[in-house]
Amino acid sequence: MLTQVYPVLFHIGPVLIPSYGAMAAVGVLLALVLAQRTARIAGLNAGLMWNLCILSLFTALLTQRLLLAAVNLSDLRRHPSWMLALAMIHHLLLTAAGALAGVGTALFYAHWKRLPLGTTADALVAPVALGLAFEQLGALLAGSGYGTEAESGIAARWAVTYADPLAARWSGTPLGIPLHPVQAYAALGFLALSIFLLIWLPFRRQPGDVFGLWLLGTGVAVYITELWRAPEGRGALLRGALDGPQAAAILMVLAGGLVLMERTGAQSSREAAHG
Repeated sequence: MLTQVYPVLFHIGPVLIPSYGAMAAVGVLLALVLAQRTARIAGLNAGLMWNLCILSLFTALLTQRLLLAAVNLSDLRRHPSWMLALAMIHHLLLTAAGALAGVGTALFYAHWKRLPLGTTADALVAPVALGLAFEQLGALLAGSGYGTEAESGIAARWAVTYADPLAARWSGTPLGIPLHPVQAYAALGFLALSIFLLIWLPFRRQPGDVFGLWLLGTGVAVYITELWRAPEGRGALLRGALDGPQAAAILMVLAGGLVLMERTGAQSSREAAHG
């Protein structure tokens, strides 16, 4: 049973270096490095891919911080120093808003620079999956997106128990209760998906195929891991049969299937025409 989990890696004077932020930063750096490689494999300009990634990341982070500041504007006016604590706060809706802003920026930049959308998406998804794996490792250390209680038995052998009050303060994590390390489950799933997509990229039949596989794989990983994720703050649909991320996961799987089906159909039509 894992009992020592640290929301804070270390201190620099009065400044806290949170585990979540540090691991997410490592994931971003590794994803950027990997994106240079996948761009070359896909036949894209690595410099343009770098610019696209940087602009998208900046837009996503800025959107998250501005929304969080707007929601807590009255408190920040009374306590301006709390602005430093915004980096410690993570929420599912903030992540979704940042992701949408980042995707919008990527689409705009790709269109502006006339990058082929299908090929660009294929080159991006393996790095994105790698970044998500490290983000989930950071969530494990911080207690963010924590799992359900691990009952006695096999599950209790790898359960995680949080004891640091900062985990409860920043993420609402229950203390002293063995929980499923669902963040580790998700991290392993995303890491395996990243490796698979990286291996498959040189062998894709048409632009967009790897992106379709990413949609399918991410949807499946999210849906399954949500079975062990605590439902608090994640919404409920169909009288609790699904939560918000699971509904999004189903849409991703359907979208991935449509992307692959459309490309397969287009390929068959072209082969028949050439025949």
